Amino acid sequence: MISPMHPLPARWTRLTAVVGLVALTLVAGIGTHGQGTRTQNIPARLTDAEFWRLSELVSEPNGAFQSDNFLSNERGQQVVIPDLIKTAKPGRIYLGVGPEQNFPYILALKPALAIIFDVRRGNLHGHLLYKALFELSADRGEFLSRLFSRRRPAGLTRDVSIDTMMAAFDGLEPSPDLYHSNLADVTTLLTKKHGFALHEGDIPGIDYVYKTAFYTGGPRLTYTMAGRGARGGGGIGGSYWEMQRLDDGAGVNRGFLATEENFAAMKDFQSRNLLVPVVGDFGGTKAIRAVGEYLKERGAVVSAFYLSNVEQYLNRAGTEQAFLCNVATLPLDATSTFIFTGGGRNGATGGRGGGGRGGGRGRLDTTYLRPILPDTVGCGG
Repeated sequence: MISPMHPLPARWTRLTAVVGLVALTLVAGIGTHGQGTRTQNIPARLTDAEFWRLSELVSEPNGAFQSDNFLSNERGQQVVIPDLIKTAKPGRIYLGVGPEQNFPYILALKPALAIIFDVRRGNLHGHLLYKALFELSADRGEFLSRLFSRRRPAGLTRDVSIDTMMAAFDGLEPSPDLYHSNLADVTTLLTKKHGFALHEGDIPGIDYVYKTAFYTGGPRLTYTMAGRGARGGGGIGGSYWEMQRLDDGAGVNRGFLATEENFAAMKDFQSRNLLVPVVGDFGGTKAIRAVGEYLKERGAVVSAFYLSNVEQYLNRAGTEQAFLCNVATLPLDATSTFIFTGGGRNGATGGRGGGGRGGGRGRLDTTYLRPILPDTVGCGG
């Protein structure tokens, strides 16, 4: 979610003394929000009924955004991961927004559960498509064949680089027969195997994401190529191919398609129903707060919350404080971390940056980290 940055208000700046107080609290061994000593009660696998019930329980009515956001355009997304895993605790709860850019953070933090918000139900459709394709595919080659509806090229062995793999698919035309067969498999898996009580428009919505983006765009799909908000051409960010060959600034590609091991880990996470997409406005009255109640009942703590650059849109709508107070209702501690893109609060970084690999200070293609708790002071969460 990237568009020209709108300056954010000065009231977002918090006193640095608050950070120090939070740190002292952690050192003293006192869990913020009463979560420090509780045992996390998140199952290793959600049943199909639990998965769908949770999504439905916390979701808000479908909303609108200026574009479909079929893929990320944030080139600095992986560069913060080495710092993220030094701060945010693994095995807790991951929260995020948007499509596939959440996957590298999930792989890095190995959360017990991931919940992905988006104001559009179309993002839920995209995640259900991903979920089904993960479960249907034995390896990266099969996954990309299904995703792009192109015949699998010969020679795609386990050790082939993602760059080589994308190049092999790039020379192929999409197959209408494969597309319709794959869509039927996706529909059967979601409605028959899992038994999800999909809404009336969910299958057409999945069809829209599948055909408009991945069937049409293939490896060269870009953020601005197709769907609502399309402007044609390459656009900012890069193609699906380019985004999948990014690295963490130290030469390690942490993406879900970088290696067979990464793919298998993400497939396992999806197969255990642990990535739950929901419809929710960050500044709304229900979704984040309902997730907070669900997590607190289970003694869980949020490890990281990926925001993309949603903050600028909250500012424009005048709901940034509502969002912060929603976040204050989540179970947090001093290690809980925001991951955000671009200038952040007041057009500055507001946190530890992703370095030159992602772009310059305050650029929209740069990703940063900052502690969550200082932002929520004064909300009474």
